[in-house]
Amino acid sequence: MKKEEKILELKQKAKELRKDILKIVYTAKSGHPGGSLSEIDFLVALYYYKMNINPNNPRMEERDRFILSKGHASPGFYAVLADKGFFPKSELDGFRKIGRMLQGHPELNTPGVEFAAGSLGQGISFAVGVALACRMDKMKNFVYCMIGDGEAQEGSVWEASMAASFHKLDNLIVILDKNQVQETGTTKEVMDIGNVADKWAAFGFNVIEINGHKMEEIVEALDKATKTKNKPTMIISNTIKGKGVSFMELNHKFHGKAPNDEEYKKALEEIEKINVKSFK
Repeated sequence: MKKEEKILELKQKAKELRKDILKIVYTAKSGHPGGSLSEIDFLVALYYYKMNINPNNPRMEERDRFILSKGHASPGFYAVLADKGFFPKSELDGFRKIGRMLQGHPELNTPGVEFAAGSLGQGISFAVGVALACRMDKMKNFVYCMIGDGEAQEGSVWEASMAASFHKLDNLIVILDKNQVQETGTTKEVMDIGNVADKWAAFGFNVIEINGHKMEEIVEALDKATKTKNKPTMIISNTIKGKGVSFMELNHKFHGKAPNDEEYKKALEEIEKINVKSFK
């Protein structure tokens, strides 16, 4: 398959999974649609283009690892895992229900989950440890970790980044889903994280900045990151919270709020109208 055809396929997959995200949170009447819609394009590139994984053997030793540090954005993660076949799609209807597999934050009993997310700022620390352990075991895999820009306000993120650079973890690729909005407002209003490209560069990272909704740029960034030697990579993925649904975009009220009946219908209609060829 030509790369142009693969890119188009990835874009179409992201469109379809946006519908799954909406259905997941609407059915549960609970969840975090905004951050799930901002991350989904990158997750699609990881799981359908780049990562070495096997849904039939989720604990395959040589697998690449993905760590979702911003664990509240689990609907996007679960939509991908179900579509890839890690567990039946019927499990998506049990999201956030007592006694079911898929809880609000990823848990280790779910196939494909590497990290029990919840407390923000912890995933990147875990990822550094995993990447270091893989290198010590002389493995050739990669560790991918997605963090949020609100999460980047936490000091533990920067302590972990310092450790990653010190240990020259070129098998670690961190993705900042820079969707500009957190629970109570914009990141600039709550605590501006400033020029993060310069900051991570100063910490010794290979920094790549992209439009996180443009699949061509995502794929190119991942290819460059896996070729980088002697330093970890930070991909700053500039995104829009709630991307694809007009009334959710950059709206902090949909950080952790499910759509009502009317909103759900309107959101699905808007996503259905997306032209994947021009989507960015």
